[in-house]
Amino acid sequence: MKEGEKKAWCSCGASSTQPFCDGSHSRENTGMKPVIFKCQIAEEIFLCGCKQTKSPPYCDGTHKSL
Repeated sequence: MKEGEKKAWCSCGASSTQPFCDGSHSRENTGMKPVIFKCQIAEEIFLCGCKQTKSPPYCDGTHKSL
């Protein structure tokens, strides 16, 4: 990601543009909201795909125990 870039991470799992939000949470009334985050420095990051992380939107390895 680029430094200063803002993104919306999908927390509900319904987005067709995973791992980013496409507004599906509103259309499907999931009661969930995306996590807005801003890249502090230009670097490679790993976003959670299993939605079970304890540090959203970042992967913490929880998927290994599912």
